[in-house]
Amino acid sequence: MSDPGKDLHRRLQQLQSRFTWDLKKEDLELDDLSKQLQHDIDLQLGQRGALAHSYRFLSYVRYLQGKPEEALSLLTESEEKTRECYGGESELRLIVTYGDLAWLKYHTKDYVQSQTYCQRVEDILVKHPPDSSTDLHPEVYGEKGWTFLKFSSSYYTKAEEYFCKALELQPDDWEWNTGYAIVLYRTEQNVSDWYPEESPATKQLRQALEKNPDDGVLMSLLALKLVHDENKHTEAKGLVKKALEVGQDNTQVTRYVAKYLRNQNQLDESIDLLKSMLEKKSQSSFIHHQLALCYEKKKNKLLGRRVRPESEVQHWTRLCIQHLEESVRLKKGFNAAKALLALQYAQNFERRRAQQMFDDVLLTLEDEPLSIRQYVYRYYAEFCYYHANQKDLGLTYYKKALKICINTSHWKHCVKKLTTIAEGRLKTNRRDATSYGILGAVARAEGNRSRAVRNYERALEIDANNDEYLSALWELRLDLTAHREEKDRPEEKLPEAAYEKVCTRNATV
Repeated sequence: MSDPGKDLHRRLQQLQSRFTWDLKKEDLELDDLSKQLQHDIDLQLGQRGALAHSYRFLSYVRYLQGKPEEALSLLTESEEKTRECYGGESELRLIVTYGDLAWLKYHTKDYVQSQTYCQRVEDILVKHPPDSSTDLHPEVYGEKGWTFLKFSSSYYTKAEEYFCKALELQPDDWEWNTGYAIVLYRTEQNVSDWYPEESPATKQLRQALEKNPDDGVLMSLLALKLVHDENKHTEAKGLVKKALEVGQDNTQVTRYVAKYLRNQNQLDESIDLLKSMLEKKSQSSFIHHQLALCYEKKKNKLLGRRVRPESEVQHWTRLCIQHLEESVRLKKGFNAAKALLALQYAQNFERRRAQQMFDDVLLTLEDEPLSIRQYVYRYYAEFCYYHANQKDLGLTYYKKALKICINTSHWKHCVKKLTTIAEGRLKTNRRDATSYGILGAVARAEGNRSRAVRNYERALEIDANNDEYLSALWELRLDLTAHREEKDRPEEKLPEAAYEKVCTRNATV
């Protein structure tokens, strides 16, 4: 005789639900997510259906926080918002919601209601069977995409995968095009010379805007991409103007437009825009972070003067620290803001406080995107080299940053800084092996193998048993040998796929 509880659990395992998608609690910053989602709900941010998404996401967060009754209430609210938004087309968009409700009822030991929600899902699937080519409906793939995109940067690869699957089934859907564009933007570096034409993210942002021409977030993201192409500054400026017209009360639009203005050195305009959002009681960590970046840039401009106005420098330093502290308070896992704050502490002669914060950041860096790791390594290198009297450790972290994400602004900064340091040391000591090793690492990062070999050889003439130089030289010689063999082969034209991320069929950009 079968056990009813086990039978129900087997049914639940078959459901598409956040409870079955392997969302690990340790991957999520629950307090940060909770604040962010509540902020989105309070300001009713996003396009059609976004509010219902936010209720669903917050429901799962509340469950993980040990608040199942609140989680149930939020899911019920999400169901109502979904029906208001989609009317008679709501059923497929409720598959995951009912799956979540079935699991929540199960965990609160309301097994009868759990079975009821299981049956609702099964009835929908009988009424609307998926296409034979897939196990899931595009609405479910899309829900998975938004969930992975929202919950953690460590899930961005999964988000991209599921938006691609949704687009394979519905290539013209504005929502899946939007989600795919956003995840590409977040995972792609701002490097114009990686691609022979426009990057995949830029192309997808254009495609998403064709489907949804009044989306201020898409406009501002595209403007940020185009700002790296000097031939498209006019188009970028027009996009920013329109984004502010359609999304003036949207903190996401404000954040990206403010970033654009800061990149264009329009610091006062950026600051005014960000302050206007704070006056509207916005509790966005990112708004405070953007303000801090503006104040830091104002401070750095003063530091570049021959005669520094110390009172002004201190004024901008205090404001920068104030907003970074607020940003970190609102989003405890914001490692980029923490790294910058730590460096500000060091520059403000609070070295012990800076070291403690850097130690905390470095311990939690493993799951961060490469771009954030590079950012942190660069700032930690500056702290070690200039503020902690640990020059060797500083050089180590400059070189670690050098190995990540070529041609970003942080990479270029590390190239310049390491070159300046090495050349300065060689002026006082022409037999400094460390300097030649640094120049070898820089040349290798820049793709100049021959120059890298020459520098490592010179380093080894002085420090013959250095394992780092021996290993690098051996790898470089292997690369050069393979490169020569490749040149001797008949030339083959690289497929376009070598330059772009490819999804599937019409889901590609």
